[in-house]
Amino acid sequence: MPPTHKSLWAVHSAVFLFGLTALFSKLIDLPALEITLLRSLFAVLALWAVMRWQGEPLGLRVRQDYVIVLLLGVLLAGHWVTYFHAMQVSSIAVGVIALYTFPVITVFLEPLFHGERPHWIDVISGAGVVFGIYLLVPEFHLNDTTTQGVMWGILSALLFSLRNIIQGRYFNHYPAKHALLYQILVTIVVLLPFGSAVIPQVSAVQWGQLLLLGVVFTALPHTLFAFSLRHFKAKTASLVACLQVVYATLFAAWVLGEWPAMTTVAGGVIVVTAAMFETYMAGRRR
Repeated sequence: MPPTHKSLWAVHSAVFLFGLTALFSKLIDLPALEITLLRSLFAVLALWAVMRWQGEPLGLRVRQDYVIVLLLGVLLAGHWVTYFHAMQVSSIAVGVIALYTFPVITVFLEPLFHGERPHWIDVISGAGVVFGIYLLVPEFHLNDTTTQGVMWGILSALLFSLRNIIQGRYFNHYPAKHALLYQILVTIVVLLPFGSAVIPQVSAVQWGQLLLLGVVFTALPHTLFAFSLRHFKAKTASLVACLQVVYATLFAAWVLGEWPAMTTVAGGVIVVTAAMFETYMAGRRR
């Protein structure tokens, strides 16, 4: 199989697994923080084993990189916890759609790191996302579960955007697996004081689910996605990644019976279209 075909299979497989990851927010009967902590334990062991097997170096090059990866790990921990919590308080469709506001959030945040202003066309995309979110939340009320899901999802998107911007600017000289290994280690350290009390209460079935989530649905898709970047541009892989919303919503409906309302579907189409457009435009600008 040609390398480009392998990369194509890798990126689609990764996005498919990312979409299935959302189901575990409902299937594992644990709070989002504890799920994130325990999935991270299995994910970091899997990544460490793969890197050792491939003979990749594990250390960082300069001391400053340890400070940067500490910040990246804190942002990743916050992103994972808020993403799973968004789906737990509302629905998988609402949580994952709210998360995919991150490409538009990125185009507004990234210029701040370069002393630039967003392009006028980005403002139009932002307005489209606001309208899409409005369709998700027809009645804004803090006691409404959909409102809560959207707010937590947008917070997750904000943390994810910051993490991606900082990693791309200050930590892009490391392979993706290397960067992810350290960030998950930081995630474990940050969350362990808050989630360790639940460990003795985790059942055998839940340990099996967490093992599956950490290895098959965390370490594996991140590795596949990193592999795809060897032959694809980041823009192309990111456009394919927007299919995560479709996969997550379809499997939530099929497995959990969470059928989205038509307004949710319409809002999701608008948000994902804006995400794909901004990803495409970002690739052209680079």
